[in-house]
Amino acid sequence: MKKNKEEQNTIKNIVFDFGDIFVDLDKPASMRLILEKQPDFILTEEIIKINNDYEKGLITTEAFTNSYQKLIPNIDSNTLQEIWNAIILKIPPHRLDFIEDLSSKKKYRLLLLSNTNELHIQQVIKNNSLENYNRFKKCFDKFYLSHEINLRKPNSNIFEFVLNDNNIIAEETLFIDDTLEHIETAKQLGFHTWNLIPGKEDITELFEKEFPFPQ
Repeated sequence: MKKNKEEQNTIKNIVFDFGDIFVDLDKPASMRLILEKQPDFILTEEIIKINNDYEKGLITTEAFTNSYQKLIPNIDSNTLQEIWNAIILKIPPHRLDFIEDLSSKKKYRLLLLSNTNELHIQQVIKNNSLENYNRFKKCFDKFYLSHEINLRKPNSNIFEFVLNDNNIIAEETLFIDDTLEHIETAKQLGFHTWNLIPGKEDITELFEKEFPFPQ
């Protein structure tokens, strides 16, 4: 029997961002700290490319820090890494409880899709413990980090990769992210979307939202 449009659009899969969805971030921290060391620092196109290449795993951590040191020679490698990681805070217990509970029900395919890099993941583990990180990670059917798959949001190819890798369709998938640019790409591909606003909304409120979840 052919499914009607409403049945086809029922959410079966949920794709979550990581930063400011589960793990709290202090987004201005790194820039704030670097300006304390070098007040004339400017985020140039060259630096943005270095950041993006590192986030996509196209350069190593060593090459990443070396690139920064050429631009900011008065900051040593360890200090640079501390500044870079200052953005990363903790995963609040209520969010870990939420995703563990959702995972245990096995009602949806749960995927994580994050623009992140090797240093930031190391800091997540340091801040939250390896045990809690592993508890979190095992809640997901697939756990996609940009530096491991060499793709990053908001490019459409990362969303297409996730759909193809899981043999799912966008119309049955909810994508949750705090960055509007990422949401816009997902919308264009047919995903249901939630542009979560950190500080005003919390991922634990997911099922209070009006999405076409199965009854």
